[in-house]
Amino acid sequence: MLDWRLIEDMSQIERIKEESYRNLQMIFKHSTRCSISSTAKNRLERNWSFSEDQIVPHYLDLIRYRPISNHIVEAFGIPHESPQLILIKNGEAIYDASHFGINADELKGIASF
Repeated sequence: MLDWRLIEDMSQIERIKEESYRNLQMIFKHSTRCSISSTAKNRLERNWSFSEDQIVPHYLDLIRYRPISNHIVEAFGIPHESPQLILIKNGEAIYDASHFGINADELKGIASF
């Protein structure tokens, strides 16, 4: 089961960077107004098979916390998309996907290294 950690404060992005030196971190940027975003989120949740030792999942509501989304762009150098999945390891974005490119199966190879 996917147990989201909600991102509601800008300072959490720095904590995610710090934690990424211990565990792989994932940020899912979700637009609550977009059916594609809802579909991508539902597919990810249905196919999630990772423990927090493998990937720690974070969820950002883009509509409610747009300034945090903008900060993520600056912090990781990844252009904004919605929906968007970003994996962070050792303080840097190592993978990103958007729209129907978001796929839990694809994460399996990444999470195993």
